[in-house]
Amino acid sequence: MSDTAYLALLLDAPLQSWGFSSRFQRRTTELHPTKSGVIGLISAAMGLAKGSPEERDMLPKLAALKMSSITIPRNVLRAGGLLPVLRLEDFHTTGGGYDKKTQRQFIPRKASGGPCDNPTVSHRQYLNDARYGVILAGDRFMLERAVAALEDPIWGVWFGRKSCIPAEPIFRGMFKTQPEAERALIGNAAIEQFTRLEEVANFNAGTDSYNDQPVSFGTSGSSAEGRDYAVRRVNLVVGKIPDV
Repeated sequence: MSDTAYLALLLDAPLQSWGFSSRFQRRTTELHPTKSGVIGLISAAMGLAKGSPEERDMLPKLAALKMSSITIPRNVLRAGGLLPVLRLEDFHTTGGGYDKKTQRQFIPRKASGGPCDNPTVSHRQYLNDARYGVILAGDRFMLERAVAALEDPIWGVWFGRKSCIPAEPIFRGMFKTQPEAERALIGNAAIEQFTRLEEVANFNAGTDSYNDQPVSFGTSGSSAEGRDYAVRRVNLVVGKIPDV
């Protein structure tokens, strides 16, 4: 039997975005970190190229880790209460309006390789002032490899999108038990005060299903081709402190 350990991570940034049901030009965000996003972050730190033999070997092992997240409100008072997590929507345009004859070098390229005459318009959501604790549980050797990558990442790490840069170190410690990992994230506060999203082993123990269990992150040079996810059963526990 493998040695089980618990890895505590802190996801703290001015902006975060955890895509869950994004389609085409509307890019929404969940109110909790997605497993595909967290495992993708670790994969980037390890330098695993999309579709590479290294990713095909490592991703199933990373995806086998069980994940739970804790919403940690910022301890900043606003109007007599804790600072809330808010959704921010960005009306985003890319390209368009260039003169093909005189500004060819500035013409944005479509995924197919052709020039883009008109701007691409998208609506992109972010979480403002969000802060989460994430606990990954599983094989200690695999978690130790994740820690080494997070402390000396090969590629940059971010929370959902490249503009969502961590505000402080992510790694918060490796522990023998779940309560020890929780203490590293929330101190001596009672865990019952916090809203949690916990991965469960069987359907009846859960309250919802998320299609965020990573199977493949696709191929290099493509944002969608080859991506594949499986369903993950989760249990949402609402804490006594409101997080929105």
